[in-house]
Amino acid sequence: MTTPRVVGLDLSLTSTGIASTGTANGVPYAAVDRITTKPSGDTIRARTARLNHIVDAIHGWVAADTDLVVIEGPALASRSPHTHDRSGLWWLVVNRLIANDYPVVIVPPSSRAKYATGKGNAAKDAVLAAVVRRYPDIDVTGNDEADALILAAMGARSLGHPIEAGGINGLPKAHLDAMTKIAWTSTEGLAA
Repeated sequence: MTTPRVVGLDLSLTSTGIASTGTANGVPYAAVDRITTKPSGDTIRARTARLNHIVDAIHGWVAADTDLVVIEGPALASRSPHTHDRSGLWWLVVNRLIANDYPVVIVPPSSRAKYATGKGNAAKDAVLAAVVRRYPDIDVTGNDEADALILAAMGARSLGHPIEAGGINGLPKAHLDAMTKIAWTSTEGLAA
């Protein structure tokens, strides 16, 4: 049985989390990784090169057979000095995905946390702990990978192929309620 290939993206300037689910050689899989970067200067060229490096690395993960890409929505209340660059990264990634006709769905940070823990305001470390417990066979080593895996898991569930033990009934209702606030018909969330 072939399961859909879903990619989850938790964007960051320093450590972008990537997860994918699907089938390889007839066996379902889930995998995580990170794209790490450091600033090489504060010039416009250095900052643009960094963003383009991340976009290119992500594009390398999104294969031609990808059925869905699930990306965490921007944290609009962020007050980081790098908010502008992070926003630019988000739009560059979304633009590349849409330009290459990949179906994209946006998941708000609170929905990601709720799917993982049952609480939309759960801290990053609570999400990481929940992910490590729920997916013990996947080598998740940090918050970015955990967030990306939750996004991929949500996408796989939306396509009828949940990766959690217990399948469709593998999560409590409080966790599953996170699925109802998402525009699962690809790219509708971009109009929000």
